[in-house]
Amino acid sequence: MFRKVISIVSVGFVFSFWTSSIGVFIPNLSNECFNCLCYVSTKCDTSHECTAGYCGPFNISRVYWVDAGRITLPEDDAERNHSWEDCAREFSCAKRIIEGYLSKFGQDCNDDGVTNCFDYMMINGNGGYNCRPPLNRTVNGRRWLKRFEECRRSIPSLQ
Repeated sequence: MFRKVISIVSVGFVFSFWTSSIGVFIPNLSNECFNCLCYVSTKCDTSHECTAGYCGPFNISRVYWVDAGRITLPEDDAERNHSWEDCAREFSCAKRIIEGYLSKFGQDCNDDGVTNCFDYMMINGNGGYNCRPPLNRTVNGRRWLKRFEECRRSIPSLQ
């Protein structure tokens, strides 16, 4: 009994340490995938400010930011009016927003049995609550698909 308690406490400690030291684990969300998600959104324009309510290199909206867990820059306050915009415009903070959103909504959107970068792109394109509709049904979706293919062809690990 004592060994079981120690084992459970040890596993809990390791899990707690792992999640707080490197973030949430999301299958197949590699740096290459982040780069493609960024390319799909704005061709990874790191100087992209805010246009029509979408900010930064990943084109993040306030609603997306809220769903992702209201991630902010260090020492910022999520209650501050423009904290979401400031985080979305800064690449590493924007990546944390993407991680938060995908950890909440990550799923196999195209029903191929694997949750991968293509699914994450569909989640970003369609939204987390209904990622399954084909992206080719809209002009914006077709642009996203084209950019994703361009990026995917250049990265062997995403093929």
